Amino acid sequence: MLPSQALLPAVVFALTALQALASDTFIAAVYEHAVILPDPTEEPVSPSDALALMNKNMDVLEGAIKEAAQKGAHIIVTPEDGIYGWRFTRESIYPYLEDIPDPVVNWIPCTDPSRFGPAPVQERLSCMARNNSIYVVANIGDKKLCDSSDPDCPRDGRYQYNTDVVFDPQGKLLARYHKYNLFRRETQFNYPKEPEAVTFETPFGKFGIFTCFDILFYEPAVVLVGKMQVDTVLFPTAWMNVLPFLTAVEFHSAWAMGMRVNLLSANTHNTNTAMTGDGLFTPEGPAAYHYDSATEEGRLLLAELSARPRLSPTYPPAINWSLYATSIKKFPGENDTFSGAVRKDIFTFSELRHKAGNYTACQGDLCCHLVYQMSNKRKDEVYVLGVFDGLHGSLIKYHWQICTLLKCPSTNLSTCGQPAETAQTEFEMFSLSGTFGTSYVFPEVLYSGVQLAPGEFEVLRDGRLKSKHGTSKPLITATLFGRLYEKDLPHPLRTSP
Repeated sequence: MLPSQALLPAVVFALTALQALASDTFIAAVYEHAVILPDPTEEPVSPSDALALMNKNMDVLEGAIKEAAQKGAHIIVTPEDGIYGWRFTRESIYPYLEDIPDPVVNWIPCTDPSRFGPAPVQERLSCMARNNSIYVVANIGDKKLCDSSDPDCPRDGRYQYNTDVVFDPQGKLLARYHKYNLFRRETQFNYPKEPEAVTFETPFGKFGIFTCFDILFYEPAVVLVGKMQVDTVLFPTAWMNVLPFLTAVEFHSAWAMGMRVNLLSANTHNTNTAMTGDGLFTPEGPAAYHYDSATEEGRLLLAELSARPRLSPTYPPAINWSLYATSIKKFPGENDTFSGAVRKDIFTFSELRHKAGNYTACQGDLCCHLVYQMSNKRKDEVYVLGVFDGLHGSLIKYHWQICTLLKCPSTNLSTCGQPAETAQTEFEMFSLSGTFGTSYVFPEVLYSGVQLAPGEFEVLRDGRLKSKHGTSKPLITATLFGRLYEKDLPHPLRTSP
């Protein structure tokens, strides 16, 4: 029999765990950080200079973490590149990297900082979590030595990974994730040899984690949600906004709704590179979000979320995204189309010439159907129905299917598809659907000024994106954004020389 003193901690832990498991909600926080960037250089700085820069950013993050904890947050997510920025070559980033061990080692850097060699960044993050009794999610760089016995070992003898870490409220390293889908400018990092599906259990649900560009791909994003059945996804990002479909707040909110999970999205803030927009997104829509392209200030967001959204009575049903569109014939008339570019993707557009109408536009295997009525048809604004079915991207090519009701920047039809941030036209109603060849479709509605429209639209089970009572603000775009993962081209080489 164990002594009573040994039993007491176990009993207390068990009671605490049972109390926590009874919680149906938790408070989450994300911080959009205006990163302090290093001076651009191709030469490595000294380790002390690198740490000095990182400490300046961690000073800011620590303030946000303390504030979030004081307001009751259980977890906080901070951005990709939030500790050292992104102006690096492979060589110049090296002083900023640390060796991050596999979490199975059961390590609390705050209390045992030198166990795996110098790790001042991990030590400080661990102490932030421990001192504030909060889960802390951060993005840093991992380095792993290799040698000639590894045929893929880079010439400089090391792998370098864009890495997310999670520390629990005791400061223990709980999770480590290496970004699998690197954006084209991330030449300072290597691709992991295999994709990672990183999950962990908490008293408030099962969590998964990935980084920025990963959200667009089957691995790891769909694997975590579909196969691993996570409740909440942690998402450090450095998202460069691209209208009309890929601003951070619209796509990340749409992704959470389409995948029917919570998404905690923490973005970097840098208006020179069009980086802004973070939020706490749920299957029902945004619980809180922030978009600011006018100032250079960071922003902390908090919201109470469902711990296990699949068990919620408001959990949205599964959608058959092609049911309605495949059940009807093409609408008669008004089918004149023209081509236009959204960045490098060639869309098929049909101009909405009247105050109300039924329209159809097709490209490839996708036909998009629109029924609409404008509150007032303005002569100085043009809207189109647009459709795209094809590959997108440069280094990594992936397949989109898109149906969109879209405002053009001017009355010149050649501008349709170019970014527009403001509008004057409101709609009494719209209904958008498409013959999608995928079950992975993400519904977006964006108002003038890059504002979301929570509660003002719905997706019917037959795949129609509909306004509920008309739009309360002028509309920029209403979009169904589909992903045919099975048509993606193969992932590029997973290591770089």
